[in-house]
Amino acid sequence: MNFLAHLFLAGQLASPTYADIVVGQFIADSVPGKQLENYPPAVQTGIRLHRAIDAFTDQHPVVRRSTQRLREAGYGKYAGVISDMFLDHFLARNFAEFSPEMLPDFARRIYALLTARQAEMPPRVQQFLPYMTQHNWLMGYVELEGIRRALSGLSRRASAGSGMETAVDELRANYAAYEADFREFFPELQQQVANILE
Repeated sequence: MNFLAHLFLAGQLASPTYADIVVGQFIADSVPGKQLENYPPAVQTGIRLHRAIDAFTDQHPVVRRSTQRLREAGYGKYAGVISDMFLDHFLARNFAEFSPEMLPDFARRIYALLTARQAEMPPRVQQFLPYMTQHNWLMGYVELEGIRRALSGLSRRASAGSGMETAVDELRANYAAYEADFREFFPELQQQVANILE
């Protein structure tokens, strides 16, 4: 998953540990191994949740179907990254089906929460968080052009020839198939997260 799904799957807003879990979900990719022990217990829960979501997603047969389609289209080892971005697109596009909160309101609330906790985050995350909020990445996932920008940014940091910047063309060409994968997979992911957070 990319940012939107992880942040959305942080649990119930009413939970006393919700804000910590959001922070943990957000910083998890920048917290290697046992460095999570440097954070408070509820932030650690968020980091572990992020890792569990990634593991469940990577092993799920529906997601593997998406990544296989991407590999066949020539995206090789970057198929998983691209698939995650596509899933965020479909969540953003259909957010009202999954949440009583509108996506613009969710994005504003999450940006405020993360900005308030910025000092606790790893340096790399502290650096890109202002850029993320300024350019409203979470809302950007709604449109294909926003996905193209995000994938182009990832492509600049990847090996030469990753081709990620062209992956929106693949999404456009097989939109219904990727959306069907999302609709089959995402409710199962939600249930998995609910089981973890019980």
